Amino acid sequence: MKKYILSLACVGLLGMATSCDSNLDVTPKNTQDIEQYFKNESQLELFSNNFYSAVVNSTPYSAQDDHKLNKSLSSELLNGYFRTVPASGGGWTWTTLRKINTLIEYAPRCEDPAAAKKFTALARFFRAYFYFERVKRFGDVPWIDHQLFSDDAQLYAARDSRELVMTHMIEDIDFAIENLPDNSEEKNVYRATKGAALALKSRFCLFEGTFRKYHGISLEGHDWRYYLEQCVDASEKLMSGNYGKYALYNTGKPETDYRDLFTQWNASDTKGEYILAVGYSVESTLSHSANDYMISQVKGNPSATRKFVASFLMKDGSRFTDKSGWQTMEFKDEMKDRDPRLAQCIRGLNYKRIGGSSVLAPDLDVSQTGYQPIKFVTTQMLGNNDCDRPESSKNDMPVFRYAEVLLNYAEAKAELGTLTSGDLAKSINLIRKRAGMPDMTTGNTTDPFLTSADYGYFNCTDGDVLEIRRERAIELFMEGLRYYDLIRWKCGKCIDQPIYGIYVSGPCQLDMTGDGKANVAFYAEGTTKPSGLPSGCIAKEINKDIFLSDKSHGYICNHMINNDIQGFDEDRDYYYPIPLNEISLNPSLVQNPGWSK
Repeated sequence: MKKYILSLACVGLLGMATSCDSNLDVTPKNTQDIEQYFKNESQLELFSNNFYSAVVNSTPYSAQDDHKLNKSLSSELLNGYFRTVPASGGGWTWTTLRKINTLIEYAPRCEDPAAAKKFTALARFFRAYFYFERVKRFGDVPWIDHQLFSDDAQLYAARDSRELVMTHMIEDIDFAIENLPDNSEEKNVYRATKGAALALKSRFCLFEGTFRKYHGISLEGHDWRYYLEQCVDASEKLMSGNYGKYALYNTGKPETDYRDLFTQWNASDTKGEYILAVGYSVESTLSHSANDYMISQVKGNPSATRKFVASFLMKDGSRFTDKSGWQTMEFKDEMKDRDPRLAQCIRGLNYKRIGGSSVLAPDLDVSQTGYQPIKFVTTQMLGNNDCDRPESSKNDMPVFRYAEVLLNYAEAKAELGTLTSGDLAKSINLIRKRAGMPDMTTGNTTDPFLTSADYGYFNCTDGDVLEIRRERAIELFMEGLRYYDLIRWKCGKCIDQPIYGIYVSGPCQLDMTGDGKANVAFYAEGTTKPSGLPSGCIAKEINKDIFLSDKSHGYICNHMINNDIQGFDEDRDYYYPIPLNEISLNPSLVQNPGWSK
């Protein structure tokens, strides 16, 4: 093997020029021979620290899907006319994998065998995580389990089947489950643990099992049932408490507990719900932009969609969409007596920001639909440091949480056809109990709303599966999982459903806080802005400031009227394209279907 030199000044920045790592033999300044590194636990930890930032999504709230979108739609939502094959990048990057394989190869040189095993387990956890992201995105990918140098033949290897990759991922994650520490120490919520490894296995096995089931994929090796059984097994192990103590955050306040879970400054204060979190600090300048993103007129302008809001049940467990006239209810009426999580996901009636005393209406200068998200929004920072901005956010972000594992478990059981009332009692119904909602039962009839052309799924009529999908969509809103849920269910066409907001009957004034006073006035195109509006009431001219589905009345539909083009390609868009430069460099790579034109 070639002599390899490691830069201590830039530890972890291996393989930095191209995806083929063609310049890795260049010796940087201030180097130390690799033989002198990886000798103790501190060096292993230092080298592995960047795995977290390189692999983990630290801003899940920014993802777009059919339930939550921004003023500027992502290319995935715009689809056909705006998705192209990139020359490079596009997620087909392997630098982090090379670093992971470096640690796995050199960890045995550590003078502390226990540390060597622990950090090998950590690296294998991240290798499984890394490959999950690539399989989701591209399908078949090359499996690489060692460092590649510039003359390595595997640089020009073809893509391996997803079955081979998934088999190795399970080997990696099982090793991680066996050898990572548990969550007995408070700081471990920010570090990969046995629980995090089980949660990752639960997630990727659910993805693979349902993807193969709904896409009709049959490969030599394991079938879709095997992966769903692996999901159930991993979930049950985590739920048993033998691999770490986890529970739902629940203080007995269903009107606020869901909201408060996501505004905790410290993940350790979530009472065991956060299994792995990205840490931010009130004491330092380390922050993220959730507050700005949700509130500022010049940031993301995120909005929830009408089909998401309409999917919430009534507080008594009955269906909102079974109510007479639900399609044309005013905002203040549709928000009444709903699942309490609705008013903890978006600005509802009598909304007050945490730490604030003023009642705030949805801001139609921010939200494109009238449904303004509040998840992850905290109190306004007071400026602990000179460089703090008033809307900086320092609440920790979840990577895995216990509620997701419970949902994974219930969905896998339902898809396998083995779901029982006992399964629901220890999964879905714990989540519903936290929210103050009635229990789910088995044997549900199919909700027409969840199979309708404008709001529902296209290839499932199983009442229990659909109710679990409803629960999953609500509970995991804005956590970066929804888009790939649609992909694995083969429901990409849900992205093409109408992007609707609140209903507006025509020129009118709407009370959106429930206090009897108008917060927004809609006036007819070409007429004069109404005078004498209440303090704080904003005015919107129809067909100029705001667009409605039936021109003079209907649902807010700014994205559709502004010529945002939808068009999910069933033959192409379930996978991303491999960049053109990568195929030029490696002729063994075959482009994903539909992307060669």
